[in-house]
Amino acid sequence: MGMKRLLAIVCVFSFSCGLHAQAVDATVCDILQNPASFNGKIVRIKGTVAASFDRFAIEDNSCGQHVNSIWLAYPEGTKGKAGATSVVELQPARNFAGTVDAAQRTPVQLDKSKDFKQFDSLLAAPFKDNSMCLGCTRYKVSATLVGRLDGVAKAGVQRDSAGKIVSWSGFGNLSAYTARLVLQSVADVTPQEIDYSKAAAATKNDVLDLTASGDPVAAAHQGAKAFGAGNAAGDQIERAAAAFGKPGEKNGVIVITKTANEVPKLEGSKGSQDSPDGVLYNCSFNSDRLLGDSMSKAIVHQGTLIASVRSPLSNTENDGLFEMEYRAWATTSFSAVATAQKTLTIYGGYIVWNNAWPVADRAKLLDEALKGALAGEGLVMQ
Repeated sequence: MGMKRLLAIVCVFSFSCGLHAQAVDATVCDILQNPASFNGKIVRIKGTVAASFDRFAIEDNSCGQHVNSIWLAYPEGTKGKAGATSVVELQPARNFAGTVDAAQRTPVQLDKSKDFKQFDSLLAAPFKDNSMCLGCTRYKVSATLVGRLDGVAKAGVQRDSAGKIVSWSGFGNLSAYTARLVLQSVADVTPQEIDYSKAAAATKNDVLDLTASGDPVAAAHQGAKAFGAGNAAGDQIERAAAAFGKPGEKNGVIVITKTANEVPKLEGSKGSQDSPDGVLYNCSFNSDRLLGDSMSKAIVHQGTLIASVRSPLSNTENDGLFEMEYRAWATTSFSAVATAQKTLTIYGGYIVWNNAWPVADRAKLLDEALKGALAGEGLVMQ
């Protein structure tokens, strides 16, 4: 794929039995090879967990899948601290006319042991830096995880011949993950500090402006104007900001301020609002991690993802998570240019904008950074 396209780019019985079922030992790759075969089983996985910008997952980049991770979720009501900084979760709107997956799943009760509290605290620890670093946490954590595995054969949205969304399956951000582990217990917790040293030289003199930018959606619109009329980068930022609609408009995009780390409430049921395309896009933002103008950058990123699903550009209807994330991060980097930021770093220490980059090399350096960052998150081109 070329640069141009990328940039355009239950019952009581089952409850009691489920909690005491013997766990099946499996690796991440075992599960991702055939997620549906593990659906509903209690599994035990020894793996590495990462919490980044819009990912909370057990990862193994050697699995040979387009998404080499299992989404991790706490049971509803856990109120844990760790999780993705921002997530877009799809829900059928009140007027959705397609197929609604109302699967009944055995509830999970989390053991909030000392090990869990350590696990949760480590994954919630931010990487502290003076510059803007989106989704940057200090640690990954290796651990033994036990929980209910939810699996589907295929993740993502399904469209009819006219391009209308008629159903979707999957878990996590954009329903793009074929497997999800709902955590029951955790043990053998070991932190792995993430190396941000490669970005240190470029960001050492940068300072994150902690002044709130007011309405972050309005700030995103304003950033688009900085490029002038007819500019492709400005148009992409504007498209992202427009995904959130006009002030007071109920366009199906719902902004929620919380840590995205639990099984969605009323999962599989229709929402209480209508939506132009019959889909609600529940967009969670952890405002404690999105300081200053970081929130407007998060709006641009998630707005790009929403637009990629709701109104895909020509020849991008079948894009996978790699392609959509590439486009979203590229657009977010353009918004950093618009607001005259010195640098923009993302999880893993990848710099996606540096005003010291030679003009002639900027597209190449951005491409290298995005491909490295997404490969590090286990995402592969479709």
